[in-house]
Amino acid sequence: MNSYYQNTIEQFLEANEDEILRYLTYAGSNEPAQVQAWEEEIRLLKDVLSEWRNSPSQIIFEYTIPRLNKRVDVVLLLHNIVFCIEFKVGKKDYIQQDVEQVLDYALDLKNFHKESANLTIVPILVATESKDSTDVLTSSIYHDQIYNPILSNSNSLLQIIKNVIQRESLNTAILDIERWCISRYEPTPTIIEAATSLYLNHSVEDITRKEASGETLKRTTDYILNVIRKSRENKEKSICFVTGVPGAGKTLVGLNVAIE
Repeated sequence: MNSYYQNTIEQFLEANEDEILRYLTYAGSNEPAQVQAWEEEIRLLKDVLSEWRNSPSQIIFEYTIPRLNKRVDVVLLLHNIVFCIEFKVGKKDYIQQDVEQVLDYALDLKNFHKESANLTIVPILVATESKDSTDVLTSSIYHDQIYNPILSNSNSLLQIIKNVIQRESLNTAILDIERWCISRYEPTPTIIEAATSLYLNHSVEDITRKEASGETLKRTTDYILNVIRKSRENKEKSICFVTGVPGAGKTLVGLNVAIE
């Protein structure tokens, strides 16, 4: 399962709280602290989301983030925006570790969840009993369509979601809710997997842009191979440093040496 419960906002609002809770406890945990947290989240979100009852939407509880082996409390798909909401029920303070946690979820979706790649992703940390919340919304300095983590209490969550939607009103990205929910999750391959895949049907020369001449690359590769040969024969250990400007072909040399 990639989630414990998901539905449209309209169906979520119409559903009985105990019915939603049964889904969550059946798929997850009957631990009293967790059940109490879910109860609070359900009540709060029913109040907050009533304004978007008729909007195309999806609310997803305990959505799996495979690479991190964790679950984000709630993913809200609304107005072509992906809201990642992490709840700290009963907490009065915002902890840096929790801020980093919800940002990690957003980054993971942006970089590895196929249908999220071109969408705006908004991480929100909700400490329900906090007195403070984020006043100014800001986007990441990396221009990656990820908001800097937003801090919210129970009372400010509604206005924060409204403000984000208004701020993104001119965004032309389209969120296909059905496709998002079944999207592939594509973690970055390891360097070995990537190199193997590259060499499977192509030589590195076919797929790598390099500024150095073929003769320079050959001399460098041959030199390193000779060091390896001598080290093996003499039972020595050696280390080679290959330097050069970006695009010079350092990675190509490394891959060629590894294969040859």
